[in-house]
Amino acid sequence: MPRLTLRVLDGADRGRTFLNLEAPVTIGREEGNTIQLNDERVSRYHAKIQTDHEDVVLTDLESTNGTKVNGEDIQLRNLRFGDVIQVGRSVMVFGTREQISQRLKEICSGGRGKKSRRKTSPLPEEIPSSESGVPWKDQEGIQAMFFELQPPDLPERLSPGQAAQLSEFIEYLSITIRQLIESVREEKGERVSLDVCQWQNLVDLQCRLGECLRKIGEPDSDVL
Repeated sequence: MPRLTLRVLDGADRGRTFLNLEAPVTIGREEGNTIQLNDERVSRYHAKIQTDHEDVVLTDLESTNGTKVNGEDIQLRNLRFGDVIQVGRSVMVFGTREQISQRLKEICSGGRGKKSRRKTSPLPEEIPSSESGVPWKDQEGIQAMFFELQPPDLPERLSPGQAAQLSEFIEYLSITIRQLIESVREEKGERVSLDVCQWQNLVDLQCRLGECLRKIGEPDSDVL
């Protein structure tokens, strides 16, 4: 029976990793759930993940605000490594980095050595930010966020070692984001598409940032 791993991308529990869980796994706000989330929009017992032979099945437990996978409302859904799950304001990615990487190798090989250029399932355009509650797809909301958000000041009085660490981290982000931008392809109208492998890299980058923020804020937390 496969072990299940979920990493929290967004929400109050951002940066947490639930590693090698044994099915069935329940997700909810109440104590007693395998994954207990600090999110008032998550139902007491919101969703359940169970295995059926080789399949991993996600079921919405008639939650108040529903469950989404890759931006689509679902009631019952087979999960694949790399799928993005949204319950309430909390967003999680299913699978370890190794499991997702293996799936991407299979996808990007195209079965005949050809690289798959398009993601077959919809991108999670309607996943809201945990802080603003504004859907990514809401253009007016996005414009308002750009006007309101300002880049933070860099920390002062860093030691040479700390300054070097910060510089390396910012350089890592810069290189990764540059690669993602360069991989974007224009489509008709005002839309662009992102290669499935690069989209998954973007999800992983958000995971890593969440883990870093949690580790900084809670040095003794269980971030892996």
